[in-house]
Amino acid sequence: MWTTWEAVLPAAIDFSVRIAIRKNKEQKFRIYSVSSGEKVETESIVFDPKCSWVNYVYGVINEFRKLNFISDFFDLVVWGNIPQGAGLSSSAAFEVAVAFALCEIHDWKLSREEIALLGQRAENHFVGVDCGIMDQFVVSTAKEGFCISLDTESLRYNFHKMDLEGCEFYLIDSKVKHSLKDSAYNLRRKEVESAFRKIKKHKPSIRTLYQAELEDLGKGLNEIEIKRAMHVIGERLRTSKVIENLKSGNAKTMGELLFECHDSLSENYEVSCDETDFIVEELKVQGTLGARMIGGGFGGCILILDKVGRKNTLFERIKTRYFGKFGTEPGLYSVRISDGVREF
Repeated sequence: MWTTWEAVLPAAIDFSVRIAIRKNKEQKFRIYSVSSGEKVETESIVFDPKCSWVNYVYGVINEFRKLNFISDFFDLVVWGNIPQGAGLSSSAAFEVAVAFALCEIHDWKLSREEIALLGQRAENHFVGVDCGIMDQFVVSTAKEGFCISLDTESLRYNFHKMDLEGCEFYLIDSKVKHSLKDSAYNLRRKEVESAFRKIKKHKPSIRTLYQAELEDLGKGLNEIEIKRAMHVIGERLRTSKVIENLKSGNAKTMGELLFECHDSLSENYEVSCDETDFIVEELKVQGTLGARMIGGGFGGCILILDKVGRKNTLFERIKTRYFGKFGTEPGLYSVRISDGVREF
C-alpha cells in the first residue's frame, strides 16, 4: 500500500490465488491454470518464454533447490480472483502460495518470513523482475484488519490496526494492464540506486536513499535522479504520518496523504498514466477523502479511502466520464483487509 524502499506500510486484501497440490509418481511436474486453461507437463525446470505464468512455479522450485530442498514431482492446479495486471500483487501471491504449499506437502520447516524471501528471490532471479520484498512479505505474514509497517532492510515489522470509523477502502481498476517485466519498473529502481550512490559519496553514513534528506539532493544528481529521490524521501515522511494518524483514527489527514502520494508517483517517480491520473483527479473533484495508484505503476488500480455509503454513486459518475474519455469502463472492487497465506 505504501512504499519507501525501507519502511513500507502494506496490507493484504481478500482477493486470492488458490492452489491444490499433491505428489505424483509420474516423474513429471504437471501444472494447470484454471483461468487460462493451460496445462504444462515437464521433467525439468527451464524458463518458459511462451507460458509466462508457469515461471513463477519454476522459480520457487529452483530457489528451494538452492537450499537443498529437492521437490518431489507433483500435480498443481491454480485458480483465483485477483485481476491480472491490476497492480494487486498477483505474482507475489502465486509465489508465496506455491512456496507455502511445497513446504506443507514435504514437511519443510521454513518460517513465513523465509517463505517471503524465497518468493522474492524467485521473482528476481528466475522471472527477471527486480522487485522488493514488500508484496511477498505481506502475503506471507498479514493479519485480518491490520496493516504492517516493515523495515525492508532488517525485516523488523509491526502490526497497526486499521480502524477508521465510518470509512472504507475500495478499488477502482483503470483496466490498463501492465507487466512489470516489460514496464519501466526495473529502470526506476536503477535510477533510485544511482541517486543513492551519488548521495552516499557525500554522506557515507546513509545505508539507503530512504535515510537521505531533501538538502542532500544537490550533490551531483541529474534532474531525473532528483525527482526519484524526492519521491523516496517524501514517502518516508508520509509513511510516518500515516502511522501516527492510524493511531488517532484521523481519516481526513490520511486521505490527504494518499493524494500527496499519488501526485508524487505521477510527477516525481513517473509511474502513473493518463487513465489513473484522470481517476484520481475525478475523485478529488467529487470530494473523496483520498486516493492513490497502487502496484508497480503504468496502469492498474486506484486505492480509495472515503466515507461509507458514497462508493456506488461516485463510481457511476466516474465510470461515465472515464468511458467518454478513454472508451473503456473501469472496474469497482470492494475489499476487506485480510489474513495472508494459509491452508484451507
